[in-house]
Amino acid sequence: MKTLFLLRHAKSSWSDPQLSDFDRPLNERGRRTAPFMGQVMRERGYRPAIIISSPARRAKDTAMLVAGVLEHPESIQFEDRLYEAGPQTLLSITRAIDIDHSSAMLVGHNPGTEGFVRLLTGKNEPMPTASLAVIELAIESWSDAELGRGNLKEVLRPKELSQQD
Repeated sequence: MKTLFLLRHAKSSWSDPQLSDFDRPLNERGRRTAPFMGQVMRERGYRPAIIISSPARRAKDTAMLVAGVLEHPESIQFEDRLYEAGPQTLLSITRAIDIDHSSAMLVGHNPGTEGFVRLLTGKNEPMPTASLAVIELAIESWSDAELGRGNLKEVLRPKELSQQD
């Protein structure tokens, strides 16, 4: 059994029109929400063995803030293909994860994240910024990941979680 965590980057800033999409940073809300989601993961015992992030600034910053709260001992891997990745690319990245990792987290973007959740699990779930999908895969090796074979354990959305407090 493998567990895949799919995290969409936290809310980014559009305040500087000179910046490229790739270079947009997190806005204030994003800088608060990313560590909040890390804390939620920590409280639920969700500790990915590896974190693989898009190198886009907003995703990279989200991954680093979450990893900091999780006290993740390993460095985050940055994968260029995660930027603007569609579901098939996300599947390819997932299949390349080292067999020794029982869990992994991909930090990326929409619409690819939503599409990948749908193709892995058959569930149509909105993934607003900083949302986390937890997917269980009944596989021995990540290379065996297949579309339609994932079990969606839950989707955690910051707005819904903050309303529960």
